[in-house]
Formats: sequence, structure tokens, C-alpha cells
Amino acid sequence: MVTEQKPRSLVVVQLAGGNDALNTVIPYGDGLYYDWRKDVRIEQDKVLHIDNYLGLNPALSSIKELYDENKVAIINGVGYPNPNRSHFRSIDIWHTGESEGIGESGWLGRAMRELDPKAENPVIGVNFGKGLPRALSLRGVPVASVSDLDNYGVLPDVQGEQSRELVLSAFSQIYGSAMAHDTVSQFIGQTGLDALKGADILRTAPAQYSSSVEYAHNSISQSMKSIAQVLTADVGTRVFYTGHGSFDTHAAELETHTKLWTETSNAIADFMADMKEHGREDDVLVLVWSEFGRRIKDNSAGTDHGSGGSAFLIGGGVNGGLYGDYPSLEESEHLEGDLHFNNDFRSIYSTIAEQWLGVDPDIVSNGQYEQHNFLLS
Repeated sequence: MVTEQKPRSLVVVQLAGGNDALNTVIPYGDGLYYDWRKDVRIEQDKVLHIDNYLGLNPALSSIKELYDENKVAIINGVGYPNPNRSHFRSIDIWHTGESEGIGESGWLGRAMRELDPKAENPVIGVNFGKGLPRALSLRGVPVASVSDLDNYGVLPDVQGEQSRELVLSAFSQIYGSAMAHDTVSQFIGQTGLDALKGADILRTAPAQYSSSVEYAHNSISQSMKSIAQVLTADVGTRVFYTGHGSFDTHAAELETHTKLWTETSNAIADFMADMKEHGREDDVLVLVWSEFGRRIKDNSAGTDHGSGGSAFLIGGGVNGGLYGDYPSLEESEHLEGDLHFNNDFRSIYSTIAEQWLGVDPDIVSNGQYEQHNFLLS
């Protein structure tokens, strides 16, 4: 019996606030790490060794187990030319793929337009969290944004598909899509109708879901559980988005960084176990990123905004391992006290677009970028 292959899905996890890459993927084999990090550091005997030079923070123990199964690709030295240390600007650069000017659309919005050019699926993309990340934005591309899936939706008391269609049709009149003649009104009307239809679709997902995996009761774990519920409901969602933070660890970094990464690592591991249980492990790719790294030298209590970050790709279809040279810690190689980047983040976007989602990489990544080989096929 041949098992039907499911459409591939992408799950994006944003580590909001600027994750300390130097204390995440740790060059424990380089004495300069301990020279620069006098106080905010991970001792050699605590590091989860990858090789004789690099290892992971012990808070990433669950991800390390996946790495040992060749299901995690770690991209070192991730960034872009002339790095910006402003949260808002750097996040916008990552979201739009535009580092020179101001981008008009999000990279995932462009990907979803390629996946669903006629905008036929109101839940092609779903964000779990508050607001709508710029990465998902593109006029005419419907995206649902959910805070609590269990309590999300409209028309919960309207029974039957025909009845719901009648009510939705009435809503479309309210939103103006049926009567409006100007473009703006039609756009507002269609957006409202898409949101209502999307809510009506997503509200059915929890009831269809069953799993032996027990997610923790924190925000990132519950978001990953919600993603699992929608993904296994097969409603056609191809792009999922969520975040966790804040990783803006100017002070109390060791405690905060440990807590946040423990929650994130465990949540992702539980999600992957859930996907494996549902036979979807090879159909899902998780991208974990943050807008920038931190300074090489600590400030005795934490670390300040820097550059030269790291990204993680996780899934059954991942060609696990380390990618890219780790930025040098030699002072002569610093970028104003920061790590240099050597992997443009848009190379990651380009790889995901063409090799995973099967869409035009130049459109998604906003230009032509060399691709990685972190995917098996």
C-alpha cells in the first residue's frame, strides 16, 4: 500500500529580542570565548559537545537529541551586510528580506502567494500569537492570526455547512465585498470574509486532534501544540508562525536565557515527537531564527545588541550537521565588538523556497542567493 504524501509545511519560530548566539552554539574549544565572556558564559563541562570545538547550551538538550538523530542543521554566522542593531529595523529586514530600503511585503507572504496564487485557501498561513508578523504580510494573501485556538472561531453555534455558508454570506454583505465598487472597499470586504472563513475552519481542528504527547503549560509549548492540531487537521495550511521571548538579555542572562531556551527546545522536541506519531515528521520543516546576536564581550550581567547569529532547521527531511564557518573570536576579526556574519539569512530563505516549498526562490528571498544543502531532497 502506497502512503499518500502530504504537502510540505513550514513552521517558523522567532526568538524575539536577539538571541545570544555565542551562548547558544558555544565555541567551548576556543579559550578566547572564556577570555571575552568573564561572567556570562557556559563552562566547558556543561556544554553539550558537538565536536571538539563547538557545542550546545545545556538548555538545548532536547534539540541536541534531535541533532544526534541528524534532524537538526545549525547555520553559523547568520546575518546580513551592514548589520542594524535596532530590534525594529533588524526584525523588519528579516521579515521582508530587504536590507537596503524598506520592504513592501513579507518573505512568507510572497511564498504563500506562490503556493496559492488565486488566494483560494483562507488558512494557507496561520500565525499563533498577537498581531500579524510582517513576514506574513502581502496584500491579497489571507492569513489567520490566533491567540488561543481552543477559543478561536466564529459561528460556533451554527450547525451544518449550508447554514454556516448562509451566515458567512450575510457577513460578506456587512463587510462590503458584495456591494462595493471601489478597490479599497472590496479589499476590506474580502479580508473580512477570509478572516471569518478562516476562523470557521480552524475552530474544528482541536476536536479532530489526538496525541499521546503532553506539551508543557507555557506559551511556546501551547503554540506548538496548536500548530500540531491545525497541521494534522489537513486544512491546507502550509506556513505556520509563532515566537517566544524576550531574548533581549541585557541583564540576568544566564537565568533568562536558560529558561527561554529550555522552554523552546522542549516545545520543539515535543512537536517533532507529535509529528512522528502522526506520520508527518518528514513533511514538516521548522526554522528557528532571531533578529541579531549579542556582543562578544559580556557586560557582567548580560550581553548587549550585536550581530553574527545562528539559525536552526529541524525536521525529518533535514540533512543534519553544522553549516558555515563559526565567526572568529580574534579581536582583529571583530565587527565593532561583534561577530561577523558569513551566511546571509536570505540564503536560508532561498533554500527553503525552492527545495522545500517548491516555489520561486528569487521572489521569496528578494534576490538571488547561494543555497545551502541542509535538506535531504
